[in-house]
Amino acid sequence: MGNSKTKTKISAKGAIFKGILVIIGALIAAYGLESILIPNNVSDGGVTGISIVFSQLFGLPLGVLIAIINAPFIWLGYKQIGKSFAIYSVLGILSLAIGTVAFHHVETIIEGDSLLITVVGGIILGFGMGLALRNGGALDGIDMLAVLLSRKLPFGTSDLILFLNMFVFILVSTVFGLTGAILSGLAYFIASKVIHIVEEGFSGTKTYKIISKEPELLVETIRDRLGRGATLTDVYGGYTNEQFKEVTCVINRLEDTKIKSIIFEIDPTAFVTVYDMAEVKGGNFKKKNIH
Repeated sequence: MGNSKTKTKISAKGAIFKGILVIIGALIAAYGLESILIPNNVSDGGVTGISIVFSQLFGLPLGVLIAIINAPFIWLGYKQIGKSFAIYSVLGILSLAIGTVAFHHVETIIEGDSLLITVVGGIILGFGMGLALRNGGALDGIDMLAVLLSRKLPFGTSDLILFLNMFVFILVSTVFGLTGAILSGLAYFIASKVIHIVEEGFSGTKTYKIISKEPELLVETIRDRLGRGATLTDVYGGYTNEQFKEVTCVINRLEDTKIKSIIFEIDPTAFVTVYDMAEVKGGNFKKKNIH
């Protein structure tokens, strides 16, 4: 009984901590918009981009538009992804809306240099959005729409996000001009790359799958010289029906060069496939002592 209460307390603390990080991420994104991008006629993509355009055209508060236009997308997120995602997204979008109001009159920190504005603004915006996404909340509803459409149409989510944002940047060009729309697209691209880094971390992981004539020696050498464990699996050639042992090893990106040198030192003819991994959980993914 006591153990159950402890787990509940830890779970509640974790949820609150995630909520705080979502809020911080939203405020960072709002700062990037109001202190760098918008004052220099550069927009974001998605619902935020649409909100910026309407705010410029009709003189309405950006925060109010962000909250109102995102509302139906939050409902989509609740129906398609889940309750906790919707709650964190509400928290993030409301924080973004409030942040744009709070930072509206802050001094612009960069002016004049279009490339610097785009890069710095995109990095700050992407970091804030990535921090929110990493902790379970979204700051823009267009991604939720793309997820839903991808289930109905023969296109991937990323293709649909790009397609939908093309219309957003066409809309942006009516307010900020063609140059503003191009810079907005570049800022959005930079932000998307930073979001990816923040979600996955700088190091990332890779999975190596190796079919070799010396699988046992390979496992032993990887353990001794790299400090990583590896798994052996029986596999069969589809054409020859010959049996092999496949070595599977998950490594940090920084160990990439080292494992390649080990593989081709032991067996230059080894068949190697490499996969980028978004996340690794559970098991025993840690370094062992190197002999």
